[in-house]
Amino acid sequence: MSLLKFTSMACLALTLGACQSLFQPNLKAPLETKRDAFEHIKPGCTTPDCPLFNLDMVHFPSEPDLEPIVERRLLQLTRTDNDAPLPASLQAYESTFFSKAPARYGSYLQSKVREQHDGLVIVEVSSFLDTGAPEGTPGRGFINWSRPLHKVLTLQDMLVPGEEPAFWKAAEEAHRGWLVQNGLASDPKFLKDWPFKQTPHIALTYGGIILKYDVSTIAPYALGQPEIKLDYPRLNGVIKPELFPGRG
Repeated sequence: MSLLKFTSMACLALTLGACQSLFQPNLKAPLETKRDAFEHIKPGCTTPDCPLFNLDMVHFPSEPDLEPIVERRLLQLTRTDNDAPLPASLQAYESTFFSKAPARYGSYLQSKVREQHDGLVIVEVSSFLDTGAPEGTPGRGFINWSRPLHKVLTLQDMLVPGEEPAFWKAAEEAHRGWLVQNGLASDPKFLKDWPFKQTPHIALTYGGIILKYDVSTIAPYALGQPEIKLDYPRLNGVIKPELFPGRG
């Protein structure tokens, strides 16, 4: 019996959905992940305040194209100057960091799956550069990986064409709600010093679209990295319908 005939007979014995699952990934099942975490001390250092490098990274054995994207995003977080060249690899960054880092310095990098739903994998990347000072330098970012499209979704991929102004208008309204929730809406000095801004850190989570802000962007350092949530109902006609949870 030929392979083609055998496959056809097998499909006839199954429902259409089950037959299709022989050839397509089950997007309802979470993507398999593996975690790699370690802490390295600067080679040859024996004092209590040796520089440290920490990496906590998620891997995707069945999505090899996602691996270099996550690594690149982590490497982008290592730059203290946006014009600086990107390290060739995490290993190269570690080597360079240890060659230059004075005592008490620490570099921390992490990638983790924030959530998975509707064929999307939301990866959150973060960093923290500890210089021994009271305030370190944290960083954050998101990767919205579409399993059906096999690509990272940009904001333009998420939006109905021509609706970016409406998206940011909704974001500004959500920001006003964030101000009220945190007791800041009636503080004229805060409103003047920390106006609403756009952010590149956007996540298509199941409960709403999350906007993440770097420290000292829309609030003082002491308030950390604010998150503002946009509920999906207010984005009808703005976000592509297939990206609403449960509609894909």
